[in-house]
Amino acid sequence: MVEFINLLPAFLLVFVRVLAFFSVLPIYGHRSIPTTHKIGLALMLSWIMIFTLDTPEVLIDAVFFLLVIKEILVGLSVGLIAMILLYAVQVAGGFIDFNMGFMIANVVDPQTGAQSPLIGGYLYTFALLFLLAVNGHHLLLDGIFYSYQFVPMDQVFLPFGQENIVHYIATTFNAMFIIAFQMAFPIVGSLFLVDVALGMVSRAVPQMNVFVVGMPLKILVGLPLLIVYMSVFIMVVQKLFDQMVLAMRTLLQLLGGA
Repeated sequence: MVEFINLLPAFLLVFVRVLAFFSVLPIYGHRSIPTTHKIGLALMLSWIMIFTLDTPEVLIDAVFFLLVIKEILVGLSVGLIAMILLYAVQVAGGFIDFNMGFMIANVVDPQTGAQSPLIGGYLYTFALLFLLAVNGHHLLLDGIFYSYQFVPMDQVFLPFGQENIVHYIATTFNAMFIIAFQMAFPIVGSLFLVDVALGMVSRAVPQMNVFVVGMPLKILVGLPLLIVYMSVFIMVVQKLFDQMVLAMRTLLQLLGGA
């Protein structure tokens, strides 16, 4: 009992970091998962981790509250950068919807509660299922555990003001849009050829209303293309997961001052 009381401040710090991770991390931060389950899972993982980590001597004093704020910032920032990269799937779906004409039929994203593109939600669901199929959720838990190798528990301040951290976050934003464009390019490029063909038809047959014919024709071409594209999409998502894990590790190294 005395030993646990001595470990209680360190346990609270671990719990705060794990809970901050779970609030924004892909899959674990989904709104369909009840908050009580997230808190219970964070408590269980923190209880396991506190006996496996090399915990320093932590006292509940004025510095302890700074450590709590630091743990929250570490969990939120690293989980958010992983979420940003995974949202490349939603952005790619938005590009595809814009060209197929589905942008007028936005649906509510169950994770954020905001409107999201129709194809984007479809592809994002497949990306999450693929993440579960390849045990990516276990890899994310490993990232939480090994984060203490880069940002130790007794580190009080985070170097958010350094130029290399700001530059890396901006580069990650840029990479997200590049990956999204690469994901959407096969279908967007094919639908562009449909636009070219419709332009040639409108010049050859001026009586045809291409605006009426164009939308159903793009849907008729886009849906079979989407079926063929799914195998390529899974390959790209696998590379995206590797990039996501690398981004989390690099950000932790920068926050740790490496």
